[in-house]
Amino acid sequence: MKLSRLLRRIDPLRAVALLLSALPMLALVVLGLLWLWQNGFLLWWLGAMVACAATAYAMQALLMKRQRKLLADAATEPNPQWPPAADEVWGRVEALADELDPEDWPLDDAERLLGLGRRTLDTVAEAYHPGVDKPLLELTVPHMLLIIERASADLRRDIVDHVPFSHRLVIGDIFRMQRWRRSAEKLFLVYRAGRMVINPVHALVGEAWRGVRDLGVGAVSGELHRWLLSAFVRKVGFYAIDLYSGRLPLDESSPSDQVTEASRKDDERAAEEAKTSSEPLRILVLGRTNAGKSSLINALFGELAAASDALPDTTVDLVPYALEREGMTRALVFDSPGCENGLFAQASFVKAARSADFVLWVSPVNRPDRQQEMKCLQQLRAIYANDAAKRPPPILAVATHIDRLRPAAEWQPPYDLVVAATPKAENIRDAVVALARDLAFEPGDVVPVCLADGRVYNVDDLLRSALLDRHDSALRIRLMRCVDARRRAENWGLLRRQLVGAGRLLRRLSGRADKR
Repeated sequence: MKLSRLLRRIDPLRAVALLLSALPMLALVVLGLLWLWQNGFLLWWLGAMVACAATAYAMQALLMKRQRKLLADAATEPNPQWPPAADEVWGRVEALADELDPEDWPLDDAERLLGLGRRTLDTVAEAYHPGVDKPLLELTVPHMLLIIERASADLRRDIVDHVPFSHRLVIGDIFRMQRWRRSAEKLFLVYRAGRMVINPVHALVGEAWRGVRDLGVGAVSGELHRWLLSAFVRKVGFYAIDLYSGRLPLDESSPSDQVTEASRKDDERAAEEAKTSSEPLRILVLGRTNAGKSSLINALFGELAAASDALPDTTVDLVPYALEREGMTRALVFDSPGCENGLFAQASFVKAARSADFVLWVSPVNRPDRQQEMKCLQQLRAIYANDAAKRPPPILAVATHIDRLRPAAEWQPPYDLVVAATPKAENIRDAVVALARDLAFEPGDVVPVCLADGRVYNVDDLLRSALLDRHDSALRIRLMRCVDARRRAENWGLLRRQLVGAGRLLRRLSGRADKR
């Protein structure tokens, strides 16, 4: 029906002119086929055509496989700085993106795409505000405007980086290209119809070849269509989680570029206020009494004023030390009382754990009575497990006093714990395994060290390497902590400014009323 209507709309004189223009080329095709038939090469030619078609189809499949890999690499991933509570919400966004059928969401239908974006927003908003009548409206106007700014900036960057000539094409060119495309499709349809009338054999061969070609291209196009839809849903879901989770600060500068109030006070205690320029890492050193916590701080970062806890512990509070070392972000290291004694109050323990970006758990390998240590570690892990708004910081176990293992008189490092060739090495290895088992650490998270005077061992190499391996994870924890602190400070700061502004406005209005 469409073809007949199109043929009726064509001027016969134009059709004849087009036919006469194409006739010499069509004659070559007919004459070529006739020559192949007369010389007995027609079957060979057909076989070559089939082989070429099969090869082309295989190449299209290979290209499609590569395209899938490239598309998978370009997929939007969840933000590793999100708290654990966002994992379940991101799972809903992923499920929505995976279940999309390209047939239901044509890319040239703007209303359908807007509906898909609205559906994604509803999915995230309902997850964060269950039971609310209209969860989509549970956001502030400044936050909504900020998200629009960020999404627009991302879209501009993607188009400039990946769409050729996007910086030269104007919107009018795109509309004109659409009209030219429709006209070209109509002319090509006329050509195909005319070829079927003039040379049916050549037309059938050409249609077969076109079908094989479109089969491969169509598959790639379908994959691209599906990827665009899923990428759209993931991108909208990504920003919607930032928007509805309530963790989005209006100030767009990096949260860790400014020192939080808690760290500023700790810096003052550490007499390092003049060096404060950005938020330090907060490293919490925990462990039992006389485990070697203060000695570890001295050995790891150089000689400090930390009192060694070789004697019975008299520390009653966390002691901060502002420390800098090449290759590591500036840090505040907190020495703590023994976790098993009553000098370390539960409230202080919880507060210190929640504000830490990295935890070093110091445990002496020559003390097999670890029940109290395990109890403290369980409390620490429970604090992190019960806080779905934060990810737990990395915890590294430092096994101290390895020089006191039998034979006590022997001390000839280095010791190879993989191929333990001496009784001392065997005992160190077995003690590390036992400590990891008793305190529920992965063996790779336990570092054996010696901190005794004149016997410092494994601190500058193995322990420092383990710290650097977990450095990026600690920075992510620091960023999350800074975002929370900034959001709290921002809420109070904005409220104060708004109240002051409202007061001034009321005074001006009152003054105008008095003048009248």
